[in-house]
Amino acid sequence: MKTPIQDFLLSHVARKAISYHMPGHKGSEIYKRFGYTGFLENFMDCDVTEIPGADNLFQAESIIKESQDRYARLYGAKKSYLLINGTSGGIIAAILASVPKGKKLVMARNCHKSVFNALTLADIQPVYAYPDMIEEYGISGEISPEQIDKLLAANPDAEAVILPSPNYYGICSNTEKIAQIVHKYGKVLIIDEAHGAHLTFFNQHGIKDMPKSAGNSNADIVIKSTHKTLASFTQSAVISLYSDRVDHYLLEDKLQCIESTSPSYVLMTSLDINASIIEEHGKQIFVEWADNLNYFYENAKKIEGLKIIDKMENLDWTKLNFSLGELGINGAELEEILSSKYGILIELYTGDVVMCMTGIGNTKEHIVKLVDALAEIAKERRADKTASKTEKKAVQLIVPKQAELFEIPKYKKRVLLSEAVGQICASSIIPYPPGIPLICPGEKLDAETVEYVKTLRELGEKVIGVNEQGEIFVGA
Repeated sequence: MKTPIQDFLLSHVARKAISYHMPGHKGSEIYKRFGYTGFLENFMDCDVTEIPGADNLFQAESIIKESQDRYARLYGAKKSYLLINGTSGGIIAAILASVPKGKKLVMARNCHKSVFNALTLADIQPVYAYPDMIEEYGISGEISPEQIDKLLAANPDAEAVILPSPNYYGICSNTEKIAQIVHKYGKVLIIDEAHGAHLTFFNQHGIKDMPKSAGNSNADIVIKSTHKTLASFTQSAVISLYSDRVDHYLLEDKLQCIESTSPSYVLMTSLDINASIIEEHGKQIFVEWADNLNYFYENAKKIEGLKIIDKMENLDWTKLNFSLGELGINGAELEEILSSKYGILIELYTGDVVMCMTGIGNTKEHIVKLVDALAEIAKERRADKTASKTEKKAVQLIVPKQAELFEIPKYKKRVLLSEAVGQICASSIIPYPPGIPLICPGEKLDAETVEYVKTLRELGEKVIGVNEQGEIFVGA
């Protein structure tokens, strides 16, 4: 019998590729390194339900509570909760606990799609804050505190503010200053720190020039995807409560509404192991990680034709952003070369810029192989300016525009993309990755955006919200 998912996964394992994408553990070696082979060898037998002694995620009193209390200590929070529906579930619960039905939420327009799902669930009205652009690289930057101040002043009936920090490329907003502004207005600040679960520990262990974690910046609720950069399994995460502005009983109630009633003990165990590794070996791990990253930045700068986004203020530099565009190699081609020739898998590319997401499981050997591969690719391209390129073309990222927001359609119909210009979007259109809506319900579709979505689909990119026939939902 064929088992297509298993067949693919075993084929992937046999390839022994170097991972610069999620999840952060990068495979089993980190568990083996720190003595957790027993779980690896028996994890299927560990797949249990709420048997006697196993505690209950939604009324934690013993072993699960012990693990949650440990995360509260690690992250310096009042309370922390294990998540088995990923950060997405935590984000939705945090919003539902902070914003009453039908009220307003000030939110970054480049928020993850889970935020938009929360809007739909509770009929919440969005007030958008737009990220600055880093024009040199064509990527989204931070959300400015000044913009948040203006939006809260103009919308005193907004209940809370949410933004991602770091964003997908590692750009952090000044969450400390934003927290001061949000609290000045008596509102709640929620930070989607899905991509920054590691920042607290870089801060704790004295790694210089790393942005401050939102949990250390007076945010009220912070949700962290421990699976993205740390050592827990995919779909596991942690939500932490740092203030009394949100009642913890209300947050717990919303979590049990959103999460599965059959929580995975395998996922929770991986969260438990992740906490133990960090608690017992944190200084060694994060100092090594920083040293390995410094090796990359120091040596990548020496590669002629390679452009990197160097360490700068508010950059989480565990994200490696670089380009060989000066040598005529776009992101799509570089991804293909790294994968096919060197067995190096990246997280994503945008135009000419490739982003490699490092994690707790990446080793010095991985970093050296990436640097050596980039040096060799650049050298070969410099030597042969006529080198053949792949047929796959890169498309420059379009970021969400500031646009008039119309009433979200209550009734909708499907139309072809080619017929959608000028119509009001009724269901989010989301390129994936990074999972940030390009067009949201209530926004008008323009010709440039429609053409961009069509181009993405022609290049084989995933775009959620467009069906196989190239149709989308608009207002009826």
